[in-house]
Amino acid sequence: MGVRSPRYTADMHDEHPIVSPQEWRRQREALLHEEKALTQQRDRLSERRRALPWVRVEPGYVFDTTSGPKDLAALFGPHDQLAVYHFMLAPDWEAGCKSCSFWADNFDGIATHLAHRDTALVAVSRAPIAKLQAYAARMGWSFEWVSSAGSTFNVDFGVSFTPEQLAAGEVDYNYGKRRTTSSELPGISVFARRGEQVFHTYSAYGRGIEVVNGAYAWLDLVPKGRDEAAGPMAWLRRRDEYEG
Repeated sequence: MGVRSPRYTADMHDEHPIVSPQEWRRQREALLHEEKALTQQRDRLSERRRALPWVRVEPGYVFDTTSGPKDLAALFGPHDQLAVYHFMLAPDWEAGCKSCSFWADNFDGIATHLAHRDTALVAVSRAPIAKLQAYAARMGWSFEWVSSAGSTFNVDFGVSFTPEQLAAGEVDYNYGKRRTTSSELPGISVFARRGEQVFHTYSAYGRGIEVVNGAYAWLDLVPKGRDEAAGPMAWLRRRDEYEG
């Protein structure tokens, strides 16, 4: 059962001072200086990200797709860049992770734009392709989604964990040790192709993947923000599970 967010009632306005348009503009202009500084810092960080060295990916990963088995190089299609969203859906799960579903709601419609910048976008999960197709149909998604069932792709890129890894008490996630009982965690990995060779160029995990969530970017603009005092994404439901 979903939950409704509380209405923004009149008493909520008491938390904010009410000022003249002139005073509002003065404070807005002061904030703009900080926003520009953050934008410039983000640009510098993006340059450093793109300048990271690459690691050659050895051949061998095979994925189940709607058009048959494909290796990693084939997922690029005609492009030289591939962005992978590691979607949390294990073989024995009945539905995709609600948080990954929140992220995936931002994916449809952007593939054409990415393609015109020489980039393919693919989601990858360990669940069998039939389960991925069924869940995509339920959610109304059309982006490319492939299964890594039968390969070590998800484990090798730090988003899926073997029973032995979980039994050890800590897993290697987001470039550090973390305790988890889940066999799946989210992430993004980026690859480049030069001729027949594929290279790993970047991966991000945890809050590092928020950059691709447009809904969170919108919520960061409104007065109540993400409204997550009860916990990160405690309010979140799959899109077809909210009330009303």
